[in-house]
Amino acid sequence: MYTQLEQRGMAEPPVNIGTLADMKQKGEPIACLTAYDASYGLLVDKAGVDLVLVGDSLGMVIQGHDTTVPVTVDDIIYHTKNVARGLHHAFLVADMPFMSYTHPEHALDNSVRMMQEGGAMMIKLEGGDGQLEIVEYLARHDIPVCAHLGLKPQSVHKIGGFKVQGRDETAARRITASARKLQDAGADIVLLECVPNEVGAAVTAEVDVPVIGIGAGPDVDGQILVLYDILDVTQGRLPKFVHNFMDGQTSPLAAIQAYVKAVKSGAYPATEHCFS
Repeated sequence: MYTQLEQRGMAEPPVNIGTLADMKQKGEPIACLTAYDASYGLLVDKAGVDLVLVGDSLGMVIQGHDTTVPVTVDDIIYHTKNVARGLHHAFLVADMPFMSYTHPEHALDNSVRMMQEGGAMMIKLEGGDGQLEIVEYLARHDIPVCAHLGLKPQSVHKIGGFKVQGRDETAARRITASARKLQDAGADIVLLECVPNEVGAAVTAEVDVPVIGIGAGPDVDGQILVLYDILDVTQGRLPKFVHNFMDGQTSPLAAIQAYVKAVKSGAYPATEHCFS
């Protein structure tokens, strides 16, 4: 009982929204990874990862689909509650799957399920200005929200593939403006995917909330990668921003620790992982 009070006396209490905001203010890089089960949840937690995302990327790396579109709310809840059992320190975020937030009430119902049944501490949804009403509605009901801008994998069929976003000036300005609007609507974190370094830097300077990048350059507040990618499990052609952290390591734990160290030191991402 009163676990939250007991945790305040721990040497390293669990990460929360306030922790992440403080890290941004102090300029301390935030190390994030995906996870999909209790065993890997325990490993990423032990390695010192700050934030864990149960991403709809599980549709590709766990279920074998070509995109994230087939993933369901029940899939996310199942994997989130498994990951939650392995975590003691990291902050747990769950993805809202394709078409699981078509209107505010729909989004609220599914967010509540992900938190009550899955144990998520925050939900993540893809979209820009079109999701402002939903973000505002969720925030008004005390649902922590991570907004996702740039490349949005759930929209892959609409945009014609996995492409870098924000390369022209108009698109870059639109992403930056959307980040500000989403923050003002109540988003607590912005995740930025597959954009040039300059866009990552601009968004990070524009908003007060932490900006987590995946292929967004070195100037964001934190980095996230798909766990199976850094462990050299994923086969085939990988995104430019992926680095194999299993190379030279003797165990998955050592590889994850190497990733955390590289993010914290600024060694990752290097120039070869970035878009211009």
